[in-house]
Amino acid sequence: MDLTALRKANPEHWAKATAIRTLTLDAVAAANSGHSGMPMGMADVATVLFEKHLNFDAANPTWPDRDRFILSAGHGSMLIYSLLYLTGNPHITLDEIRNFRQLGAKTAGHPENFLADGIETTTGPLGQGIANAVGFAIAEEVQRAHYGKKVVDHYTYVIAGDGCLMEGVSQEALTLAGRLELGKLIVFWDDNNITIDGTVDMADRTDQVERFRASNWHVIEIDGHDPAAIDAAIIEAKKSDLPTMIACESHIALGHAAQDTSKGHGALTDQAQLEAAKEAYGWPHGAFEVPADVKSAWEAIGARGADARAAWEERFAQISERKQAEFNRAYAGDTPKKLSSAIRALKKQVSEDQPKLATRAASEKVLGVVNPILSETVGGSADLTGSNNTKTADLGVFLPENRKGRYIHYGIREHGMASAMNGMALHGGIRPYGGTFMAFTDYARPAMRLAALMKIPTTFVMTHDSIGLGEDGPTHQPVEHLAISRATPNTNVFRPADMVETAEAWELALSSKDTPSVLSLTRQGLPTVRTEHKAKNLTAQGAYVLADAEAKRQAILIATGSEVSIAMEAKAKLEAEGIGTRVVSMPCMELFAAQDEAYRKRVLPGGPVRVGIEAAVRAGGWDRWLLGERGREAKAAFIGMSSFGASAPAGHLYEHFGITAEATVTKVKELLD
Repeated sequence: MDLTALRKANPEHWAKATAIRTLTLDAVAAANSGHSGMPMGMADVATVLFEKHLNFDAANPTWPDRDRFILSAGHGSMLIYSLLYLTGNPHITLDEIRNFRQLGAKTAGHPENFLADGIETTTGPLGQGIANAVGFAIAEEVQRAHYGKKVVDHYTYVIAGDGCLMEGVSQEALTLAGRLELGKLIVFWDDNNITIDGTVDMADRTDQVERFRASNWHVIEIDGHDPAAIDAAIIEAKKSDLPTMIACESHIALGHAAQDTSKGHGALTDQAQLEAAKEAYGWPHGAFEVPADVKSAWEAIGARGADARAAWEERFAQISERKQAEFNRAYAGDTPKKLSSAIRALKKQVSEDQPKLATRAASEKVLGVVNPILSETVGGSADLTGSNNTKTADLGVFLPENRKGRYIHYGIREHGMASAMNGMALHGGIRPYGGTFMAFTDYARPAMRLAALMKIPTTFVMTHDSIGLGEDGPTHQPVEHLAISRATPNTNVFRPADMVETAEAWELALSSKDTPSVLSLTRQGLPTVRTEHKAKNLTAQGAYVLADAEAKRQAILIATGSEVSIAMEAKAKLEAEGIGTRVVSMPCMELFAAQDEAYRKRVLPGGPVRVGIEAAVRAGGWDRWLLGERGREAKAAFIGMSSFGASAPAGHLYEHFGITAEATVTKVKELLD
């Protein structure tokens, strides 16, 4: 490629784009690791986007009506770090660029949203960014319908590479976006035909242009190094009512000896080749040096949005005080004051009526109270609405013809659903929740993990949570999934025992600001075990004494979810034989672990034998509570699963696998002998 011709054709643009390329080369060389090629190849696209189209204010990077820029190809993180530094973002300084990939730096190996404002989402696992972007675009549409175009009117821009488009989640994301006609979503495909192993055609022959067109996208094909073509494509994309994919034919590691090769994907650290690339760029400056005029030009781009932000603030001040308060509350992640009183009233009614309900059905009743109070909730299901019980009558379905709808039919797209929900949470002002079967957390796992890593309060509604789902058999019966979820840092896993605990779990999930929640809910009906009304949210303590020993306390039964009623039945049998038994309901191990030691000891004192009861495998934290936190406070046993399930009615399965009150009584007696 003739770099001299490119430089002469548009010298001002070339200088700005070259600043990105050289900062990338210098940072990667200093770190001796990273990915140089993508930022070098997409610098032209990014420069045109930021200079001419992206509506943002570098000094106020979290302004609510800014355009969102998502780097789905997160390995090319130096692209976004360069852009943030050059435009004057206060979080990314030149020292941060120099410390790329070093301990404590905001410039981590892959972009991390919680390290610096201006990084909209954590990317690196390919495909996640484009799937998050679908959620960002949904959030914009929902809020625009609710608050009006004067308050919400922005675009979501994405840079995605060949790897993003090969990952399966991209198919889920792009087909959902096409169905929902998310016209404010614009994706730049970095079409450089290179992966780590070699050229793309070694592993893939997909016609990406036709793939997007077939999924109801507007598609534009351009030279990714032609500033005029890039500008024209963005102008055209913004006029479309459909999401747009701009296929940008590009050269990875442009101007470097590794250009257009798989070596160009990774770290380009050879000093002689680095200097040769800079010479080819016509860049005579030292390492990490950006000429003052180029830096000033970039800073002017970063400051350009200040007027737009100020104009937005004026428009925002013109809407009703009620709407302003609602908007600010939702963006702050706060819940309305009346949520707690509504939950308390519901709990009181349930304690009086004592219904026998599956917790998935209990969840629906709780949502029936919650959704009218929280205008920011957006629900959904991966083609299991009637099974997950996630839709309430007031929501309406989100469609191109009904942007006020707050319920999304995600189709059979568990991974895409979870990623889109993360995007909504990251966008701000939305409380997303969505459901599938607990066994299919496997399909949603990468996004669930990233929700925890990104510290966002996405709520994952996982029903049919054990062998209790019955005849569908072991393919659909989760046994290890609770343990996997509990093993994930910064995740609250709730397994409520009845409708009271379900209501409390929902209150906690909807009040969380930086921790995702997994609600593990039953298919089978469960009796109300919280028959004495307590205004306090006991689930917030993670575990509590549901029923204390009547005779001298010799045993403690610890149970979750559907097995709490089994523990209560076993207690009655043991007490009848003079064996004093405490029942501890443990709806959330993570919250119990967060309590002070004195409280934990009051709930689980040393001495009595302990039996854990859960229709799942023992892994995932059980030993801490059974054996004691020092591993020696109690004789203990576990009643649960040690294998996969089977196809049969739920009652037969509980008998077959020995998860019964009778088995519990026998185990306690064995431990006491």
